[in-house]
Amino acid sequence: MPRRIFIGDVQGCRVELEALLERLRFDPAADALFPVGDLVNRGPDSLGALRLAKQLGAQSVLGNHDVHLLQRAAGLRAEKPGDTLEDVLASEEREELLAWLAAQPFVRRFEDIWLVHAALHPRWRDPLRELAGVDPLRPTPAATFALRTRYCDSAGNLPASDDVDPGPPFRPWHELYRAGEHGGRMVVFGHWAAQGLLLRPYLRGLDTGCVWGKALTAWIAGEDRLVSVPARRAYARIE
Repeated sequence: MPRRIFIGDVQGCRVELEALLERLRFDPAADALFPVGDLVNRGPDSLGALRLAKQLGAQSVLGNHDVHLLQRAAGLRAEKPGDTLEDVLASEEREELLAWLAAQPFVRRFEDIWLVHAALHPRWRDPLRELAGVDPLRPTPAATFALRTRYCDSAGNLPASDDVDPGPPFRPWHELYRAGEHGGRMVVFGHWAAQGLLLRPYLRGLDTGCVWGKALTAWIAGEDRLVSVPARRAYARIE
């Protein structure tokens, strides 16, 4: 069987992605690559990261920065401070790469794993049904939950802000995940660099903050093994 390799938020850190793949001895003919989303933005080479993921046949899910890129390309959103997307938007490969990115889903289901960028709603019993057919140019509330959530309450209500712990009744969304209601599936996710690597029963949080100068991390599912490479430097700063 091919190795299933899940990779945390790349965010345009192509050099680190290449180093991680080399350390993994990644073989596109024998291995399968599953990024947690946010392939682009804030890092130095969004174009290179996106191109490499496509070349390797990566099966990603959409992250909030990926959706931001698609919306910017469609003229639906303005540039934000810290964006590093101009290399993609100006590229001759733009339409091909954006079409590939737009075809990635908001969630992937395996027999043993859910793959999502940020979160699963505590009341969803079938995330595939909740997120099926959503246009990334016009995300539904369900898609926005999957893209951005860190904290929620038991009903899935969100705090006004989740940059820091908002306190009760809100909790980290993954504390409300019940694997038994999802066939015992583990959730693999990213989006939460401040939380860092999360290894708990039925949970693998893989955003280890490469773009912030920390590390890029992969989890090999069949071996339950982690492989990381350090960031060359911090490419973005927290404002």
